[in-house]
Amino acid sequence: MSGRMRKFRRPRNVLEGQPATQAEEIVETLSVSCPKCKKSVDSDDLAESFGVCPYCRHHFKLNPRQRVRQILDEGSFLEIDKDLSPKNILTFPGYDAKIESAISGSGEKEGVVCGTGKISGFPVAIFVMNPQFMMGSMGSMVGEKITRLFELATKEGLPVLGFTVSGGARMQEGIVSLMQMAKTSGAVKRHSDEGLLYVCVLTDPTTGGVTASFAMEADIILAEPYALVAFAGPRVIEQTIRKKLPAGFQRAEFLLEKGFVDDIVDRRRQKKHIASILSLHKREAV
Repeated sequence: MSGRMRKFRRPRNVLEGQPATQAEEIVETLSVSCPKCKKSVDSDDLAESFGVCPYCRHHFKLNPRQRVRQILDEGSFLEIDKDLSPKNILTFPGYDAKIESAISGSGEKEGVVCGTGKISGFPVAIFVMNPQFMMGSMGSMVGEKITRLFELATKEGLPVLGFTVSGGARMQEGIVSLMQMAKTSGAVKRHSDEGLLYVCVLTDPTTGGVTASFAMEADIILAEPYALVAFAGPRVIEQTIRKKLPAGFQRAEFLLEKGFVDDIVDRRRQKKHIASILSLHKREAV
């Protein structure tokens, strides 16, 4: 592994011929420090390992475009509702500036990207939440986009694959944000009533109202290693009950042990694993 420090530019976003975003044009060093083990990792090696540290298996956060490129067959992604963006419906002080900053910093118009594509030839509807857009918080448009995706999947008879990462409901939208929990859950239920498959991959962190709604309502719930999955965070719980929590509490491994998730899947084998699930649940043509 090279110890040199060089500069490079991220490749342009080639999905559907979209131009490069500001976020993708940021100049970075080739050597990246892992936030978990603190070791230096060559960026090329990190990219080849799908953003997984070769030393400690820490899974770096990915934006939706990176997820789509990794999980879907090349050229199969068709984005839907890409122009939906949040509004300051409650005239919350400073929210307009936060929206502008999130759009500029992430290159996206909302905290989730939705569309259809194929995984090893199997058609699927997919949503990917964005840690770079207000930490994937759920506002009215996030709920709307996910609801529309499930409605499309129900109409077209498609399985749904979701990748969650979220700090919870977006406080700047108040009760309207919390209402998305019920709205998305209703869409998931209608999709399920048609006998269709929903697979969700929980990534670090998945918390708050997202965990309390569509993230944990999937038929098959997967998680990435060490992902924090919770409603209230461990510090909040400790301050409330005034007790120290067990080691690893609310991490994916703890949840697997307690039966809250079905499996923990390293990102490097997710596509193959999910393709296998889709093949087992493939609907036969009538």
